[in-house]
This record gives sequence, structure tokens and C-alpha cells, in this order.
Amino acid sequence: MKAYTIQHGKQQLTGIKVAEPQANEIVISLKAAGLNHRDLMMKGRIGNQPNVYTLGSDGAGIVEKVGANVSRFQAGDEVIINPSLNWYHNTAAPPSDFAIFDGSFAEKAVVSEEFLERKPSHLSWEEAGVFALSGLTGYRALITLGQIKAGETLFVPGVGGGVVSYIIQMAKAVGARVITASRDQKKLEQAEQLGFDRAVLTDDNWEELLADETIDLVIETIGGATFNRSLSVLKKGGRIVIFGSSTHDEISFNLRDFFYGHYQLFGSTMGSREELRELMAFSEKYNIKPLIDKTYSLTDIEQAFDYLSSQAQLGKVAITI
Repeated sequence: MKAYTIQHGKQQLTGIKVAEPQANEIVISLKAAGLNHRDLMMKGRIGNQPNVYTLGSDGAGIVEKVGANVSRFQAGDEVIINPSLNWYHNTAAPPSDFAIFDGSFAEKAVVSEEFLERKPSHLSWEEAGVFALSGLTGYRALITLGQIKAGETLFVPGVGGGVVSYIIQMAKAVGARVITASRDQKKLEQAEQLGFDRAVLTDDNWEELLADETIDLVIETIGGATFNRSLSVLKKGGRIVIFGSSTHDEISFNLRDFFYGHYQLFGSTMGSREELRELMAFSEKYNIKPLIDKTYSLTDIEQAFDYLSSQAQLGKVAITI
């Protein structure tokens, strides 16, 4: 089968064999997959290892073959991959054996029954293929940790990102006021379809422009370039959740101002299977769908990598298979 792999430091579309499923595993014929920023970094992480490593963490497809002990699915079922491996329950942090699935940039994938869920009926194949990783990350940041409530105000910079597009839709669904930001005025205009209430530019003076707002929750994805600026617009006693750092990983901030402000800071990444199932029910209830910017075929996947690297996207990049 065709697969987009890393081997001996080379990233390429190549042909590999499909493994036979073990007793609790399922072979799925993939219809679509989602490109995430972590995929851009995997070549550096994997290095020159001799073993074939298939990229891709998000995917949706049709069950083709099941192992002897599989009980939840049968051939022909439509499923999505849960990329958050071994994290079953909503705990304060993932277990020590937590891992992220890789292997969806391929015509077929072998996945444990435990990490498959039924495809949400309101999603197309492309939408289902990009759904889980970004949606789960956003759900845990906004709902589990951020505890957003109707009538509260959320500030979430970085409107172009796939996770942020989910967060805005989910926050509006629960009745929150949403403020976002972008470096690009045109991108803000294109993103109006997400339904946010107010937007500012990244280079604006946030503290001055948002002085008339009472911001209860900030969700930070950009990191060092904006963290202190985001904190400066948060109300005293407010909550800030950070799950990404697309700029600098290290920052300095004033501890005295922080504890005098009684701010609450949460770190987050991905989420549990329990939360994924909650997200699926939430999304079906409110008809929340991923915002897909562009779709590429598996054959053209290197163009998709180049496009995501450019940071020009608004929402998700899908791969059809």
C-alpha cells in the first residue's frame, strides 16, 4: 500500500506492507486524514532511524478486517481514529504510557479496537478525518480546564489555527462571548464565519483596545510572543489555559503581579478517551464541524506539508486517500 513515511532521515511517499491485525486490532481502509503541526516536526524527532515510520495522527475510514477478539466493530463500519493512546479517563494529567498515534497517512492502518470510535454521522469523510486531535485538544482546554460558561468572555488569539477554529465554535455553542486575534486583517474577515464577537490584530495594543472587556478566560496557543500580552487583558482571578507554543517556549513574567492577580494557569495537551466521547456528543448536538481550508490527495501530500508550514491556513488541512 501507499504510505507517507520516514526512514533513514528521508520523508517520502512509498510502498509498504499492511500488517495482519492482532486479536484486538482492526484494519481500516482510510478515506481521509488530517495534517497537524506535529507532523511537520516528526522528521526532526525521528531522525535517521532504519525502521519505517508512517506519519499521520488523525484519520477516518471503513473497517476492512477485524482481529479474533474484536467485539465493538465489524467489517463495513465507519470509524475515526482516537489519536490519544492509553489515556482512557478524564484525569488531571495523562498516564505515563500516554502516546500519540501515528500511521494515518496511508491507504490502510492497523489500530487497536480501544482507539477507534464510530464516525460522527454529521461529518463528511474529510471533516471526520481532521476531527479528533484538534477537536479533543480544544475541548479539554475550553471545557474541561477552562470551564467556560454562558455569559463569560473568552479571548483566544491565533484564529487561523485548526484548534482555535473548534474553540470559537464550542464557546459560542455554550453561550460565551468570544474575542480573537490574528496578524492578518484578511484572515480575520475570512474567519468571521466562525461566529466570534470581536477581533483585534496581533500588533494592536490589546490592553488599550480591550480595556472595556471583562475577560474571564484566555486560551493561549502562540506562546512567548503573546503570553504576557494575553495575561495583561485577563481579569483578576481569571483563568488562562496554554496548550501550544508556536513561538518561543520560554518566557519571563512578574510573579508578584501574578499572585496578586490571583490568576489561575493550566497547562494542557490532547485529552482522554472520555473527553473525546463527550466532544463527539457535543459536536453532534450543536452541529459543530471542522473548518477545512484546503484538501490534498495522498499523492500531493508534500504540497500539503508546504502549505501548512507557510502558516497561511484558516482551519484544517485534509488529506484524501
